[in-house]
Amino acid sequence: MNETLNDTDLEKVWQSVLAEIELQIPKQNFATMLKSSRLLDKQNGVAVVALSNNFHKLWVEDKYHKALFNLLRLRDTTTRDIKYVVQNTEPPTQRVQREDALSKFEFEKKQLAFPEFKIDPETNLNPKYTFSSFVVGSANELAYAAAQGIINDIGKKYNPLFIYGGVGLGKTHLIQAIGNEIKSLYKNRVRVRYVSSEKFTSDIVSALRAKRMEDMKRKYRDIDVLIVDDIQFIAGKEKTEEEFFNTFNALYEVNKQIVISSDRPPQSVPILEERLRSRFEGGMVADVSYPTYEMRVAILKTKLQERQKELSDDVIDLIAAKMKRNIRELEGILNILFFYQEQKRVPVTCTLVEEIIKKNTRRTPENITPSQIIKSVAAFFEISIEYLGGHCRKKEVVIPRQIAMYLLRDMLELSYPHIGDIVGKRDHTTAIHAFEKITQEVNKNNDLNQKIALIKELINKNKE
Repeated sequence: MNETLNDTDLEKVWQSVLAEIELQIPKQNFATMLKSSRLLDKQNGVAVVALSNNFHKLWVEDKYHKALFNLLRLRDTTTRDIKYVVQNTEPPTQRVQREDALSKFEFEKKQLAFPEFKIDPETNLNPKYTFSSFVVGSANELAYAAAQGIINDIGKKYNPLFIYGGVGLGKTHLIQAIGNEIKSLYKNRVRVRYVSSEKFTSDIVSALRAKRMEDMKRKYRDIDVLIVDDIQFIAGKEKTEEEFFNTFNALYEVNKQIVISSDRPPQSVPILEERLRSRFEGGMVADVSYPTYEMRVAILKTKLQERQKELSDDVIDLIAAKMKRNIRELEGILNILFFYQEQKRVPVTCTLVEEIIKKNTRRTPENITPSQIIKSVAAFFEISIEYLGGHCRKKEVVIPRQIAMYLLRDMLELSYPHIGDIVGKRDHTTAIHAFEKITQEVNKNNDLNQKIALIKELINKNKE
């Protein structure tokens, strides 16, 4: 792919990428998020992909960027990044639409002073992810300590190391920092490879098609440290799970280090084979939870220092107080504030920050039904809908039932009598008790907070 492709060439390249990723992700997600996406242009190694709305943009950036980048790079080795923009995904009538999108991207890139980082083709590691830039606090100190612990005792101390936590909490940063630290300390004496579960699946699909499975096996077994991101996405993919299981065993038996990340602990990954769960739980399992206020302040100050920007302490404190759950959201708010500073020449005040946060963090649900919430809660806890709404009083059912009631109130603002009626024809006082109990617990129980965040992601991903 060169830098002056016409619309037809761009369409052919992107359709080729979409045809392959369609085989790797859930059909509903592909149809909703990616089917209508378009490759607008490619300049200076940066491909610009249009998605139909901001939700799709955020989801694709978070969940599928690595897979899309790898597939696009297979077709053009000069591709070094993908920029996602929100734009009408109908075919444009004029090329100027692409130029406008690119101009906006180039401006934003310049304004935010993003450093240039090149992915190491041998390891797939991004050098920007280091221990020195990772902010440590109570929410991640166990995972960080475990990550540090394996550096000097590779393959022996914590093997496998399984790190889990919600979206945007720094898992990818931490596991890639392990790889970069090992690479720095041991040079070429220790072979490291980082891979997303989507890329692992893609490699299997490609190897099967080309009848080169032995080459694929050598690629992943002739290394000393294997780092796999978002392992939950291999669940239910029979061939991928089988090959990963075999690769895991082959490496583990000769004391090779395995590092894995997931959005939830091994026992909570749905439809994951029991033999894999057992292997994961046999090592060190550590969580990364929501950052404390002090951590959020430290993260904001670190980001400001990295980009050589300044904000008042009052503004930093306000952002840290309001943005409680997601490190990426913190960075997103910073990006918007920098835009106001540089482009609009507007002073960043607490009033402006309040307005921006309110506008950009609204969680108003669209097309979410009570049925979808009930189904998602039942699916997350791997219990039947009938069981959830029944009269069993075992803890493993009562807690999911209370969470379902909480979400019906929190997300849809349904009346308590209506919630009680939906969840097993219960009295409204039961719904009140459930909502108040979960509301109190969620502010002090990181594990519960994380579960609810993951269920909300599942609800939003599978809107009816």
